[in-house]
Order: sequence, then structure tokens, then C-alpha cells
Amino acid sequence: MAEGGRLLAAVLEELKKKTAAGVSTKELDDLAVSLIAAAGGRPSFLGEGGYPATICVSINDEVVHGVPSPERIVKNGDIVSLDAGMVYRGFHTDMAVTVAVGEVDPELRRMIKAAKKALKYAIKKARPGNTFGDVGNTVERYVESQGFRVVRDLCGHGIGKKLHEDPQILNYGRRHRGPVIKEGMVFCVEPMITAGDPEIVLASDKQAYKIKDGSPAAHWEHTLAVIGGACRVLTALPGTEDKEG
Repeated sequence: MAEGGRLLAAVLEELKKKTAAGVSTKELDDLAVSLIAAAGGRPSFLGEGGYPATICVSINDEVVHGVPSPERIVKNGDIVSLDAGMVYRGFHTDMAVTVAVGEVDPELRRMIKAAKKALKYAIKKARPGNTFGDVGNTVERYVESQGFRVVRDLCGHGIGKKLHEDPQILNYGRRHRGPVIKEGMVFCVEPMITAGDPEIVLASDKQAYKIKDGSPAAHWEHTLAVIGGACRVLTALPGTEDKEG
């Protein structure tokens, strides 16, 4: 899974570079198809729950599961969440990033940074003996301290031979509550936050989830392994700041 995670991180890095004004979300999906195949993997998302594409490309008020389309063109000022999963040698890894395209409102850039930093704090909390309530509480407290809200109806998850496994990992919670984190666990933590009311609705395509009041959202995710009393980020490029917590 560590090898697969590094390969997936490299795929997302290339997708980030190509996420620019004028590109269609279908072009990004096509690129992901070729990059995942070149890495020796296959898409985790394609066909999962009827999902019709390789990656999710969610723009502005879309939180997750935005379906790529040749008609959906990225514009200057958009914030774009890229979510990708890959099966490599029988095991899944999953990660997400949010990209600011061009001249983005400073408050939206601050929201993107808040979601990323919430993930960083969650990684530091995800160690043996703590609980998933500790992790969720850490995410929620930091996000709210920055003036944003966590999306409560979507969550992280265990991962391994299946893309979605137990436990569910909420982005809110109470300290010392919930399942205890144990050595050897592998799971995904994924803060999803918004500048408005966090209530979500299912889009007309029955795939994407959007913020009901139209507010923008940001999404970051890593696949984590609890090893040696600490938390190792599997979906990080070697030498990056995200490597350990």
C-alpha cells in the first residue's frame, strides 16, 4: 500500500499541474486514466456504486463526486477538488487535494489552507491509544476556529482490499469517544469544509454532493497507516512535509 500510495501521489501531482483555466474535467479524467495505467494500477472509483469515471473533479460548491464531463470547463477563479483512488497489487489507496485556479478570492484560498491544515492536525492525532473521536474533534475545532464549518454528512473510512471499509471517520466528534486507534490500522482521513452552511444535497446527476446554499467547499484526503507508534502518510511524495505525523 505504501508503494501504491506513492504512485497515486505522483498521479495527483500531475493532475494538479494540468488543472488550469480552459481545461475540461473530462481531459483531467482522461489524463488520470493514462497515468494510473502507466503506474501499473487500476482506478478504484470506476464502477464503485455506479460511479462512471476514474476520478472525481468537484468545482466550487461541489464537495465530492463531481463527474468529469467534456462540457465542464475549469474557469479562472474556480476552486477544484481532485479526488483519486487506485488499486495497486490488490490494495486501494485514496487521496484528494483542492486547487485554486488563477485569481481566486483570498478568503477561498484561506479556506483551502484551513482544510489542508486540519488534515495535518488530524494526522498528528492519529496514533495508537487515541480515538477517532479525538481525530474528528481536532478537525472540527480547528476548522471552526478559522471561521469555517465541517461537512457532517460525509466522512473518511477504513481502506485496504476494499475501497471503503470500517470504521467511518467523522470530521467532528468528542474526545476519547469512538473506536480506539490501534497499531496496524490503515484508513483515510478527509476534511471536507465549507464557508457556508454545511448542509449538502445530491446533485441532479445523482452522483455529486453539493453545498445546499451554494457556498464553496474544500476537500483534502490522505491514506494513513499507524506504524511504530506514529502515523505514516502513504499518499505522500518522498521528501514532502506530509510524510509523517
